[in-house]
Amino acid sequence: MSRLGVIIVTYNSADVIRDCLETLLSSAAKMAVVVVDNASTDSSVSTVTDWASGKDGYTPPRDAPFPVWPVTKPVARISLLQSPSNGGFAAGVNIGLKHLLKKPDIDRFWVLNPDTLVPPETPEKLADAPDGFALMGNRLLYADSPHHVQLDAGTINWTTGVTGNLNLGQTRNTAIADAGQAAFISGASMVASRAFVEAAGLMSEDYFLYYEEVDWALRRGGLPLAICPDATVYHRAGTAIGSPTLTTAASPFSTYYKHRARMKFLRRHKPLSLLGGYVYGLAKAGQMVRLGQTPQAVAVLRVLHGLPISSNKAAQPRNEIVQRRI
Repeated sequence: MSRLGVIIVTYNSADVIRDCLETLLSSAAKMAVVVVDNASTDSSVSTVTDWASGKDGYTPPRDAPFPVWPVTKPVARISLLQSPSNGGFAAGVNIGLKHLLKKPDIDRFWVLNPDTLVPPETPEKLADAPDGFALMGNRLLYADSPHHVQLDAGTINWTTGVTGNLNLGQTRNTAIADAGQAAFISGASMVASRAFVEAAGLMSEDYFLYYEEVDWALRRGGLPLAICPDATVYHRAGTAIGSPTLTTAASPFSTYYKHRARMKFLRRHKPLSLLGGYVYGLAKAGQMVRLGQTPQAVAVLRVLHGLPISSNKAAQPRNEIVQRRI
């Protein structure tokens, strides 16, 4: 079995991180877990430390889609790294990667969202999957609608830069998507091989949110993408930044950074499609207005005209990374 290094980036994740860690560590798989806190302004750091020490009790969530049994405390398999600032998703992942790359016995790096629930068999499935991949994904299911698929992997429309989700909204018994159809693996649950990371380098940090994993996948060279057919992760979509779900629209914050990243991605990789991306953005803004989503429409228009988001939620920087061994 390959040893997994797990990277969980938190930002104001106090309400969900304990469920993620409890379910993750219920597995018998050998893992080194790193929580990278992106300068949270809530109690994320103390929540992790108090949970790991056993100071705070834990009650499994009633809405968990599978049985959850509390792990024995104190927990000694976690390192907590506190970022000096909120540099975005990729910056947090890169802090974790730099930490884990120093451990030669780790050959797979699993990037996992803090708002996920991990069935106990999933880590072992990801560790035992065949070698030879760049990035490997698994089926993501909606935690609040556990019989429906969020995605198996992602696609790209090169005319507009819009990404899509393979098998979005399908029932969980739908056949897993063919990895040959995939253009990228979702950063909500994404395993990177050491061979890929050492060849491609770290993730690009200038997107801040969204498209970092899309950009990363384009640097895979001859290594393929893969989807582990028997592994599942449940995702509480939208809890951190207001990403869209099957029943709710994206928040203005999420909308702004998604379209900002989309245009940045096109500018970098397909500049001839910038006009198509701009026209799509205008059409999308118009649709949002018709649906009563005026703040989201304004967010898109601000992106298209090079204007900053009206309120920046990034935390103020500190001076250095703080490491805690839990």
